[in-house]
Amino acid sequence: MASVRSRIMASYGGATIGALALLVAILIAQRRAAVTAQIGEEATNTAALASGIIERQSFRGVAVDALGTPTSPFTPTVSSLLDHLPGYIIIGDSTQVFYWSRDVRQIQAQAANNALIGDIRGLWRQDLDRLTGAAYSIRRGGEPRVVSLNFDDVMLVASLHDPPLGGGVRRIVVGVSMRRVTETTREMASVALLSAPLLIAVSLLAAWMLGGRILEPVQRVVADVGAITDGRSLHRRVVVEGDARDEFGSLARTLNDMLSRLEVSFGALRRFTADASHELRTPLAVIRADVERAMATPRDAHEHAVALEEALHEVSRMTGLVESLLTLARADEGRFDIVRVPLDLEAVIRDVAETAQILGEERGVTVTMPRMESVAVEGDPERLRQLFLNIATNAVKYTSSGGTVEISLEARHDEAIVTVRDDGIGIAAADLPFVFDRFWRADLARTRSTGGGAGLGLAISQWIAQAHDGRIDVASRLGRGTTFTVILPQAPGGARNI
Repeated sequence: MASVRSRIMASYGGATIGALALLVAILIAQRRAAVTAQIGEEATNTAALASGIIERQSFRGVAVDALGTPTSPFTPTVSSLLDHLPGYIIIGDSTQVFYWSRDVRQIQAQAANNALIGDIRGLWRQDLDRLTGAAYSIRRGGEPRVVSLNFDDVMLVASLHDPPLGGGVRRIVVGVSMRRVTETTREMASVALLSAPLLIAVSLLAAWMLGGRILEPVQRVVADVGAITDGRSLHRRVVVEGDARDEFGSLARTLNDMLSRLEVSFGALRRFTADASHELRTPLAVIRADVERAMATPRDAHEHAVALEEALHEVSRMTGLVESLLTLARADEGRFDIVRVPLDLEAVIRDVAETAQILGEERGVTVTMPRMESVAVEGDPERLRQLFLNIATNAVKYTSSGGTVEISLEARHDEAIVTVRDDGIGIAAADLPFVFDRFWRADLARTRSTGGGAGLGLAISQWIAQAHDGRIDVASRLGRGTTFTVILPQAPGGARNI
């Protein structure tokens, strides 16, 4: 496939050829029109000069010869003057010709020349008949007429006189050869053919050089992008040179934006892989140890039961982790459908609060519902319950014994606001931007020693909220507690019981 530079040069060359052809055609047409007008003007001037000669000379009158053929009314002096006029000149009255110029007489002589081959002599006779017929076919006020003869093309201009001039002259027709039009066309075409190769060569060279300069930024972009060979070099960026507002600057900025997103995605993928490997390695190690212990004590039923119980616990933990990963993977691919139905969010929140109260009793944490309003939303009941249960469970899990967790629901500006507030250990300000990242656990607030999970619950909760056209906000201070706020759009009808 031809390079872009070659295609630019070819396109530029084609455009140049087309422009040159159009220019030559316009110039030839303009020149032909100018020469044609000049020929018409010459014929008109010759006709006027012939009229002046006839008006200023004496005539001998129209006579007939011995055979009864009318003779010319012009004296030898008049005929001599007329013979000096150029072109094909025919002078006569309304029905007969009084005078032929030397060019017309030459045609007449060739038509009567018995020495010529019959076909050629016939062609000259045809030319004489066509010329005479055309001369008498022009009417008063008629435009100049071009007659195509066998040996020439002639433009005829007629000067009609009523009353007649001296000697009874009513029609003076002057014809001028159109050879100059053909010669002009041939000359200009020859000049164009001789100069076109040089002009085209110059234009192709200019296009090649211009294409190189235009594509130079693209080649630099290609080199910069080519240097980014794997995920470890995604920190590099394409250099934006020259006018950053032109198309190449826009291309470089777009590529840099894409590289930034890829860098973030690759970093998240590496962290995800490392965290998933770490989360799966521990339960697998425990299961392996339990199996080895059971095999080492084949006759001890109690040891078998303890090993199997520990293995079952780790399997359950791994199952939950895998199911969470599968949920997020399906959500990323858009293959997880949310079934929306009208529901009373208050019932969902109360159910979640009751579960949180049971968990709080085991840890000595009080769960309260200071404010509960009936708010209608459209959503998936199971997914919304999972969202709020994840947040409420985290609040109970990271609140010390004797602490309090508040769960409230209210309607505000066509939105359902669910707030889960605790007075637990809190989250550091530097960690807040990452609380919804997968496998995220802060050093103080998300550790296994406090019973922390795999760090996928908040990521799933955020996806559920976004799938319901909502969002989750978080505010926290280390050692002062954390507040999660879930905002969902109300269903048509707003706050009402369903």
